Amino acid sequence: MPTSAQRSRLDAATEHLDPPVAVVDLAAFDRNAEDLVRRAAGRPIRVASKSVRCRFLLERVLRMPGYEGVMSYALPEALWLVDEWADTDLADTDILVAYPTTDRAALRALAADERARRTVSIIVDSSEHLDFVDEALGADHPEIRVCLELDVSWRPLGTASVHVGTRRSPVFTPEQAGRLAAEICARPGFQLVGVMAYEGQIAGLGDNPAGNPLLRTALRWMQRRSARELVGRRGAVVRAVTDVWELEFVNGGGTGSIEITRADPSVTEIAAGSGLIGPTLFDNYSQFSPLPAVVFAVPVVRKPAPDIATLLGGGYLASGPAGQSRLPRPYLPGGLKLLGAEGAGEVQTPVTGPGARALKVGDRVWMRHAKAGELAERFTEYHVLDGDKVTHAVPTYRGEDRSFG
Repeated sequence: MPTSAQRSRLDAATEHLDPPVAVVDLAAFDRNAEDLVRRAAGRPIRVASKSVRCRFLLERVLRMPGYEGVMSYALPEALWLVDEWADTDLADTDILVAYPTTDRAALRALAADERARRTVSIIVDSSEHLDFVDEALGADHPEIRVCLELDVSWRPLGTASVHVGTRRSPVFTPEQAGRLAAEICARPGFQLVGVMAYEGQIAGLGDNPAGNPLLRTALRWMQRRSARELVGRRGAVVRAVTDVWELEFVNGGGTGSIEITRADPSVTEIAAGSGLIGPTLFDNYSQFSPLPAVVFAVPVVRKPAPDIATLLGGGYLASGPAGQSRLPRPYLPGGLKLLGAEGAGEVQTPVTGPGARALKVGDRVWMRHAKAGELAERFTEYHVLDGDKVTHAVPTYRGEDRSFG
């Protein structure tokens, strides 16, 4: 629970800064990183950069025990990281681009960069992706590392008519995976190195929604059965693929499914990133509670009523299905909530509740974002809180003039 001491610490550390301002608490970030490693129980963690979007934080966590590799969300991002890390201890970092690319210029840059070709892998889930690479680079292109993505959604009726999970790969069965693996290996210019399987219906749905016991029961029932089915199918897929080619890695999971994913013997590594930051969407999980490591402050600019304080801006909405869960949430001082009629807005965000009466013009309200990495698209820098002091500022991707999505 948020406390007045936490608010005093943040206010005092940033009193020389005018809000809006975003802060990363290194103690909370490091504690979250250690907790992810504890939960993974020996499985290496591949850091999902989409959930971080700050090179300082990526580099910090990659140098911690238990972390190996990056799950990038765009090929230009991966190429940029390769360049930035070329003369550092992170030069050999393995980078998996976790979403298919249709960026011809980036593919040409990858093909032309021998160092990048050694460390960067791209996702494919169909012959069409292979055809696109051939068309972009020419039939005699250098060997490109590729990772086959498996659809690990749950089909309770055994057919595609009922689909529980994200809409990603068309590859669902071991037979489909084996055929695509054989095609990849038979085509010149491609090297099959891995399989990725993200169980979004488990990792991305909190199993402990507040105030809704019926939904909680339904989610846990679904996730137990989905996990049971997935262990058998993912293992069969890996066997079908390794009958064709030896793999370097099998990636699965996310912050919300680590305990379930690590129990699958076919998985060699786990993807995670949001758990480092601790956004509000991870408040509804029963097995872990990340600390809010990145928070932002916006100022009070109006008092339209004694029990309402209006903040400047703050309407940093998260992606996904539109709804209350995608809105930022007042964090400090405690006892604040958004107004249902306005929510969080681009130019103003009214808050109410017991804590609003004591707020005055010029005070700051600390907020938490709903999703981890997307806050970095709103700020060019994070101010680093080390102990009780802000020691310096570090650029986000946006602050380095990088935007990949």
